[in-house]
Amino acid sequence: MSAYNTVIQVRFGHVDPAGIAYFPRIFDYVHDVFEELWEEHVGIRYYHLLLEQKVGFPLVHSDVDFKRPLQFGDRMVVSVTCFKLGHSSLGLRYRFMMADAIHVEARMVTACVRTDTMRSIPIPDEYRRRFELLLEPTAQASKHKKERNP
Repeated sequence: MSAYNTVIQVRFGHVDPAGIAYFPRIFDYVHDVFEELWEEHVGIRYYHLLLEQKVGFPLVHSDVDFKRPLQFGDRMVVSVTCFKLGHSSLGLRYRFMMADAIHVEARMVTACVRTDTMRSIPIPDEYRRRFELLLEPTAQASKHKKERNP
């Protein structure tokens, strides 16, 4: 399994009076990395996907575990893997790590939709192939099982 990795920095304006990242900011970080993943790994700017192709991936479910605080000045490596690759759903896991310790783990499920109708559509094959490269081993096993037993 491979992962998409990038670095984010916790800035002064991202922290609360306790000096830790205000928890809604985590969702901003995740979405920033999501857009970067599209551009750097998939090969299309998310902006173009939405406005030109009229395809979007709105969030339908989120699950976040806060294991250690993110503090002002921290530089987190965010590692993204795919735990679910359905017909029209995409599940991505975001691990925020520093010094080999996981600080935050977020699991986000999005649905592939036509933005003009907001109806789900199959994930286009050219994008599916890119997300297959990020599949976690258990996701690969369930994906192959589905292919054998349609």
